[in-house]
Amino acid sequence: MNSQTQSLYSQIPSVDRLLNEPEMSALVLEFGQHLAVESLRYLQDLARQEITRTASLPAWASDWAGEAQRYLTAKLRPGLQPVFNLSGTVLHTNLGRALLAEEAIEAVASAMRNAVTLEYDLDGAGRGHRDNVISDLLCELTGAQAACIVNNNAAAVLLMLATVAPGKDVVVSRGELVEIGGAFRVPDVMRQAGCRLVEVGTTNRTHLRDYRDAANENTGLLMKVHTSNYSIQGFTAAVDEQDLVTLGRELNLPVATDLGSGSLIDLQQYGLPAEPMPQNLIAAGVDLVTFSGDKLLGGPQAGIIVGSKFWIDKIQRHPLKRALRAGKITLAALEATLRLYQQPDRLRSTLPTLRLLSRDASEMKQMAAQLLSPLRQKYGDRFNVEAEPCLSQIGSGSLPVDRLPSYALTFTPKDGRGRTLEALAEQWRRLPVPVIGRLQEGKLWLDLRCLQDESKLLEMLLA
Repeated sequence: MNSQTQSLYSQIPSVDRLLNEPEMSALVLEFGQHLAVESLRYLQDLARQEITRTASLPAWASDWAGEAQRYLTAKLRPGLQPVFNLSGTVLHTNLGRALLAEEAIEAVASAMRNAVTLEYDLDGAGRGHRDNVISDLLCELTGAQAACIVNNNAAAVLLMLATVAPGKDVVVSRGELVEIGGAFRVPDVMRQAGCRLVEVGTTNRTHLRDYRDAANENTGLLMKVHTSNYSIQGFTAAVDEQDLVTLGRELNLPVATDLGSGSLIDLQQYGLPAEPMPQNLIAAGVDLVTFSGDKLLGGPQAGIIVGSKFWIDKIQRHPLKRALRAGKITLAALEATLRLYQQPDRLRSTLPTLRLLSRDASEMKQMAAQLLSPLRQKYGDRFNVEAEPCLSQIGSGSLPVDRLPSYALTFTPKDGRGRTLEALAEQWRRLPVPVIGRLQEGKLWLDLRCLQDESKLLEMLLA
């Protein structure tokens, strides 16, 4: 080690000396002694590495307290950060899907702060069932005889299949063998549930006779899967639930439908694409219907099974139910969300998912006009900033083919380089509240459909 290196090493202050500096008192007060010491030892190591690499002290060596503050702030930053979802996808799988209603947020906070009647019967002072309250609500809203709650819809399908048709054949149309998010496929779920998949029909056309011909003494279930994440158009044919129920009764076989994104209201009344509703399938005689709590329902991640009391009772007793059951936080949020549906005339104002999906494009156009001028002043030297009509989508993992008229701010690089756009997108992802847009057609689009705080967005983008 040469004398210059030794001299630089000697300039690295000791932890005790740093802790005695006035600037460090605020750091200790904010983060505690343990983390303050940890940060200083970490910075000492960084300083030694910098000396070895460059024969110089790091640039922050004159401000140890400030660098320790920056280090600890980054270290303790939550992994789940709030972001501006300006991607154009309302129910974005990677961004947490549905925003919860204020009533659900308050219910979760209460359940976290207090002991609750999760499995306690106040009438008999004995043990109750955690699904009871929500089961009653779901029966009221869907007309089902009973309901079961688990942690997501894939779990609901798995539990339903494992209960109804273990070791049996499950007959499904070939055109409905969808892949769920994360490469999780319906055939895989069936295999894990111990069922044997029997495909009938073709990709684009399946008839009732296909189900009838496939049924035999080893058939355990006739099943339909709603293809919410893709669409086949043109020369097509599918069997509706009413006809399948009639066949099921004739063959003494249960019928189930996996809706994926279940909606409890007629979305067409809000100008949105029609989606099948659980209550209609229950009315048609379907024995079991599965759907999500965090998609079109607008609640927390959950899987919901509604249907006949005979099958729901068997599902509740299956050993897998305990492994897949929902906790008090999920149940509190789901109950509060479902109670909003008891007042359907107020739903558009109380349920964030419905409010964002049903926004008129003129509202986003007005927001774009207000934001355009200050953003042009900030970014106009490098980008052409415009307000343009666009199409939002309802979901990423569900209903990705349905489009909603919207408005966006677009940023087109004046140098015509894609890397310039990527650098801007990266810059925005590093903001205190990251701004998530989408790169498309040589532009960075900020779709305003999900924007609820224009002033906060400007604060981020103009900083």
